[in-house]
Amino acid sequence: MRVLLISLLFLTMLSCSSKKDTKKRLLPDGIKSATEEKYIVVNHQKKLLYKKKMIFTRNGRIKYSKTVDSLGNLLQETEKKLWFIVESYPDKENYYCKTRWKPNQRERISCYTRKQFKQNEAIYHYNKDGTIDKIVDNFSTFYTQYFYYSNNELSKIVIQDKNNQLIDEIQIHCVSKDERGCCLREIRISNKTNHQEEIVLYPKYE
Repeated sequence: MRVLLISLLFLTMLSCSSKKDTKKRLLPDGIKSATEEKYIVVNHQKKLLYKKKMIFTRNGRIKYSKTVDSLGNLLQETEKKLWFIVESYPDKENYYCKTRWKPNQRERISCYTRKQFKQNEAIYHYNKDGTIDKIVDNFSTFYTQYFYYSNNELSKIVIQDKNNQLIDEIQIHCVSKDERGCCLREIRISNKTNHQEEIVLYPKYE
């Protein structure tokens, strides 16, 4: 019985140590839900890539999300369970994603099919405030994304391969914020290709 209680306590500690999605996304406390729209911008014309609705738990994690394309076709749904997240797709098997806490502000996030075939895995490194320091792909590209911040805003993402060769550098600018400091409109431009994207967020608070 004592071993069982210790095991449950350990699992609870692992769950609680998982970083908040609101911190990762630089969203303010008290956010209840949000809709994110991502556009590609070509010759000052915007084309919608996807629309994602997110519902957050009180402790800042995504409880449920639904992503659709520009025509409203379902791309992905996610649902938070007790120990994992289920990712559902219209054209392939569900993914079951587990987060394992590691020392030194790190998490290993791995996704599998029901038959335990691994689909992806990444190591997330965090800053002390819960924001992302870097993401190391541990399965497919093996690229590393480095996140840079300025004035409590994400300002740049640098992408390198496993040999530390530069793949791309994304410049990020927040164009407008709400009264709580949440970025409502963000522009991302690739230094390598000049590819431009715009992310628009519609938050709802408690």
